[in-house]
Amino acid sequence: MASGQYILENLSTAILLFDKALRLQQLNPAGEVMLAVSAKQAIGNHVHELIPADDAFIATLKKALDAEQPRTEREVQLHLGHMHTIVVDCTITPIRDENQSVELLVELFQRDRHLRIAREEQLLAQYHTSRTLLRGIAHEINNPLGGLRGAAQLLEQELENEALREYTNVIIGEADRLQNLLRRMLGPNTLPHKKEINIHEVLERVYALSQAESPEGIQIVRNYDPSIPELYADPEQLIQAVLNIVRNAMQALDGHGTITLRTRTQRQFTIGNQRHKLVVRIDIIDNGPGIPPALRDELFYPMVTGRADGTGLGLSISQSLVNQHGGLIECTSQTGETVFTLLLPLETTHE
Repeated sequence: MASGQYILENLSTAILLFDKALRLQQLNPAGEVMLAVSAKQAIGNHVHELIPADDAFIATLKKALDAEQPRTEREVQLHLGHMHTIVVDCTITPIRDENQSVELLVELFQRDRHLRIAREEQLLAQYHTSRTLLRGIAHEINNPLGGLRGAAQLLEQELENEALREYTNVIIGEADRLQNLLRRMLGPNTLPHKKEINIHEVLERVYALSQAESPEGIQIVRNYDPSIPELYADPEQLIQAVLNIVRNAMQALDGHGTITLRTRTQRQFTIGNQRHKLVVRIDIIDNGPGIPPALRDELFYPMVTGRADGTGLGLSISQSLVNQHGGLIECTSQTGETVFTLLLPLETTHE
């Protein structure tokens, strides 16, 4: 039978235990993820240090403590600092320890996390639907394109007039361009060549390439978690996926601004409808004008772009590359902050 500690560590609900002075005594892994702090750092801190500037929540804890009555609050907004807010359902239960001193058991169920999961499932369904449609379209277009190109080559051999051959060269060139475009729309057609890699070696390669391409007015900042274990992945594919996003960010900044490459791990994290014990999270953050609302729900479709000279293939290809690793790319955007998040499972199973 599983021990109580084992069950606590594997719950997806955040569990916090406070003493009567509202200092944290215990925090499970789901709580670490929710509050973005390790138990080692958090234990002993007052609730105000964990959830700053949230007097209403602290007042609710004090009421439950004074009355020694359980309380349940719905859709509570917790402000965790750094402009980060989460929405939770909260159950507060006063309990007595072995010394008969009152403690507070706080359960936090993150509502916006479940909205995120639903959004991810929709994003994955959108991705697979678009891939299926594109494969069908590519097949229908490729066959006549091949015939058109072959006919133009045969016609070219029959023409003696050099000026007329220029027209057949145009036909052949445009047929090749269309076939290349179709290949790019379909994304990678080879399986990833996976091996044990350090994700920061991938990001350092992207950093070096981006530094060489970026204008002087753009600063690229690295904010890495050095404790992330090795990932079983194709480094070249991940470099391409991240580089596409960084290049988009540079274009959005229009010569001035900051791009941040940030890595973190997430425990007991769900990608789509599959839960993983450990996930690496790569955030590419820019402080540009943001993505127009009309484009946000269609970002990862091929040919969707906000630039007149863009092909709209970079994000679609990045999503395809990350999806081949069992991961997903998400995006949130507002004026002054656009975040593209790559989520990659850190399971050790080698495919």
